[in-house]
Amino acid sequence: MANQIKYCAFPDAIILDKPEGKPVQHLLWGDWLRLKGGKQGDWFEVDARGEDGWLHKESIQDNRLLEIVFVDIGQGDGCIVSTPEDKHIVIDACEGDNMFRFLRWRFGKFSKKFKFESFIISHPDVDHYGGFVELFEEPNIEIGVVYHSGIIERTNDVRGPFGRTQKFNRKSYLAEIIRDKSSLDSLLTKKAIGVKKYPKMLRNALDSGRVGNFVALDSDTGYLPGYEAQKDITIEILGPVPTNLGGEKKGLKTFGSAGKTKNGHSVILKLTYHNVSILLGGDLNIPAEYHLLTHYTGINVPPKDADEEELLVTKARRTFQVDFAKACHHGSADFSEIFLKAVNARATVISSGDDEAHAHPRADTLGTLGKHARGRRPLIFSTELARSAKETIKRPEILRSQLREAAKKLHDVQNGSNEENIKKAEKKYEELLSKVERSIAVYGAINMRTDGNQVIFAQKIEAPSDEKKKKWDIYKFLRNARTGELEYDSIH
Repeated sequence: MANQIKYCAFPDAIILDKPEGKPVQHLLWGDWLRLKGGKQGDWFEVDARGEDGWLHKESIQDNRLLEIVFVDIGQGDGCIVSTPEDKHIVIDACEGDNMFRFLRWRFGKFSKKFKFESFIISHPDVDHYGGFVELFEEPNIEIGVVYHSGIIERTNDVRGPFGRTQKFNRKSYLAEIIRDKSSLDSLLTKKAIGVKKYPKMLRNALDSGRVGNFVALDSDTGYLPGYEAQKDITIEILGPVPTNLGGEKKGLKTFGSAGKTKNGHSVILKLTYHNVSILLGGDLNIPAEYHLLTHYTGINVPPKDADEEELLVTKARRTFQVDFAKACHHGSADFSEIFLKAVNARATVISSGDDEAHAHPRADTLGTLGKHARGRRPLIFSTELARSAKETIKRPEILRSQLREAAKKLHDVQNGSNEENIKKAEKKYEELLSKVERSIAVYGAINMRTDGNQVIFAQKIEAPSDEKKKKWDIYKFLRNARTGELEYDSIH
């Protein structure tokens, strides 16, 4: 029995220093733990989250969960999906290095080779793709497939920022969608890359030899490969929605400006695990939402009267209604109420940051999300609000200076110093580095975990009680025994 890996049972548990003893660690449903071999009655000796202690048998389960972590990456988007089969999908990765730091902390500092099943870049905005730069540069990371929207910006192309456009039925469409690895390789010449960060990042990823394939996604794809209908986990591709331009040509409708167009054609995913569903989108806007609603319902948007709106919402919910959703565009006010009615989520997660000029999330967005949601107490989570101020780096310039000094000291002592001095320098450097990794690990992440029937959302408590060792603020969704509906289990 010793060294067996088990998991924390629903919804959480406290490790005690001895059976019926004092608390030493707070575990969240699905946290892995190791049985150490000790047993006293119904109590088992375990270690988990860096602590040794004892757990009651009712707090231990065999099965792993589906986990989605919405990482607090500041202004931008980034989450990681981890399946019960231990496969990992990163969907967007922010602008800076927050996602890299989080994943490095979570996966053993990438001290060994580590393979992600896929990276998904919802669209080419730097606050969604910028963090992939460091992930692509990490030599111990391999990626099965990089999925993207097919829209690749390029430099000095007189035909437009995304290449050639084409008129069709009096409307304009992007006609050069880069769909496969060979097309991407052909496009990404020095001339096309120029000074643009996105194509340069993709070129470096191609040249690294650590990415298996590059594939554009759209609604014609149907499902993410490996997550098709009838699987335990399905991931449906709802957007971008292409238009047939005649023959085998497909294009993406323009929505005015280049920014509106690339945002509006974000990769939109609907993930379903047994009886639980979640919508994961990029930076949709009003014209894009209208385009999606019209495509999936056959009804022009906006509808001409209340009766047609009711019919449209009913039809749209067959595609878009989910239990949970990641808010599009960081809580921007550029949304349509009718789309939110179609999504009809029980809880919504907003990924946003402080250092931006748009005041995301917008006040009217927050109100409307609550208005058009299911349940008596619809929930809105925000990485910005969940951030644990205690764990943030208040003076990053000082920490950077300390890291540089420690790195120089480490370099100097490695050249001719004795072993004791080298170890001291290494310890100092690792202590400073751990501040960076510790900060992002608890920085404000929103954790969603489910077995496909019940669900919890959890965020770190800013000032946990030392006495009770409670570290998690937990929101439970339980299945109503009478109706079968998933409902928020409020304590009030």
